[in-house]
Amino acid sequence: MTRTVLESKSKTVVIGFDEPFCIIGERINPTGRKKLAAELEAGDFSTVEKDALEQVACGAMVLDVNAGVVYNSNPDPNITEPPLMEKVIGLVQGLVDVPLCIDSSVPGALEKGLETAEGRPLLNSVTGEEERLEAILPLVKKYNVPVVAISNDDTGISEDPEVRFAVAKKIVERAADFGIPAHDIVVDPLVMPVGAMATAGRQVFDLVRRLRDDLGVNTTCGASNISFGLPNRHGVNAAFLPMAIGAGMTSAIMNPVRPVEMEAVRAANLLMNHDANGSAWIGFARVLEAVQGGEGFAAASQAAAASGAGRGGRRRRRA
Repeated sequence: MTRTVLESKSKTVVIGFDEPFCIIGERINPTGRKKLAAELEAGDFSTVEKDALEQVACGAMVLDVNAGVVYNSNPDPNITEPPLMEKVIGLVQGLVDVPLCIDSSVPGALEKGLETAEGRPLLNSVTGEEERLEAILPLVKKYNVPVVAISNDDTGISEDPEVRFAVAKKIVERAADFGIPAHDIVVDPLVMPVGAMATAGRQVFDLVRRLRDDLGVNTTCGASNISFGLPNRHGVNAAFLPMAIGAGMTSAIMNPVRPVEMEAVRAANLLMNHDANGSAWIGFARVLEAVQGGEGFAAASQAAAASGAGRGGRRRRRA
């Protein structure tokens, strides 16, 4: 059975078909967050600290770290992003003990992140574009890390699921040429907005099944893409996630601070028998009760985590 192993200095998280759904916290990303981007350029990491602690308290098992700020003082990310990635990763792994997902379109920033990260992070990402394959797959092999494979290539993002499957297959095969096993490839089949394409949900469910059955790979996605442009986005996301899990999706990059979406994931884990004895569901129910009693969601989640209920990772055994 496919198992993608991620590690921090002290904790192991496994992404797999028979494992609890892996929640990758998306918040440490300045894209679309002008305030965070300005803070990072000014050397202010207070929001990063808050987001790291809050996401883990709310149930994130892995944290995505993106340092893609376009500096006003220097617009070249090849120069500015690698040192910023080093700073952010150093800060985050000093605050929390979950594995990291190093997220960048700049190869130099990815390598700097790999040099800085402790354990075995997830690299985000490689695509089917020839230039990207040649730049990223050697890094994956050199550092022996798993990688997110996004199903677009030199022709762009296709609306045809057959094309997206073919791109994923190409990446898996090219990775094998570098000696990278399929269990270290986590495919993002690309979720289209259902508001723009009515079949987007059904497409991704079918794709996930094929990726699991035909290629034997784990999968991920940007969960909120499905609801882009729609009202009540959290409701759509909360419906999408259990359906994707039922189709075989094993992880998602999402916001763990949203209770309705986390509740949906926890319930899906329970129904898929990926929650031993229902302990995570019971722990999460206590969080919701505390929230309804007036505590903040993050504070209540942190209290539940401190008590040991529903932890999302395993401590690594000491050698």
